[in-house]
Amino acid sequence: MFIENYKADALASFRNYKKMAERAIQQVSDDEFFRTIDAEANSIAVIVKHIAGNLHSRWTDFLTSDGEKPTRNRDTEFEMIADTRKSLEKFWEAGWRELFDNIEPLTADDFAKTITIRGEPHTVVEAINRQLTHYSYHIGQIVLLAKHFRSSEWKTLSIPRNKSAEFNKFVEEELKAGELKTERLETSFEFSGRLNKKAGR
Repeated sequence: MFIENYKADALASFRNYKKMAERAIQQVSDDEFFRTIDAEANSIAVIVKHIAGNLHSRWTDFLTSDGEKPTRNRDTEFEMIADTRKSLEKFWEAGWRELFDNIEPLTADDFAKTITIRGEPHTVVEAINRQLTHYSYHIGQIVLLAKHFRSSEWKTLSIPRNKSAEFNKFVEEELKAGELKTERLETSFEFSGRLNKKAGR
């Protein structure tokens, strides 16, 4: 039971962070997608490419091969080499498909196995947690950049400033109606979406 609960929660978390990134990316123009805010910063495009490269490397043959594939060139993930927004979004989507296709079938017996990343042994739980924290870190960067570029036109993805009391009331009403979303973050997405619609965004 514990393993099934953990796996379900991990999958829900991955899906919600993916959705958060995509809702932020949808708000930026092509120029903003590739723009950097200073010489040391990564663009949204670079972060997308890096996450996708990591997804492919870590999750392809997850239980049977090292998570750092010999075919991966991590350094080029931080360069734009004939990359387009469309090609990067396709690379991103395929990488997430590798993750879900490899986590969803995991059994309780699989969770007793040891996998390696750069030769370092990890339990399956450790490997999942490692990537969950890694992706959420970078997705936070994507959201920050998108919000910076959109400024006053930003459509919030979480509880808006000074709206906590309204959000709590919204949650209470959803609970009473039996309509509260089971996916983490989805309730705040719906709440912020209603506010954005009222504001004409």
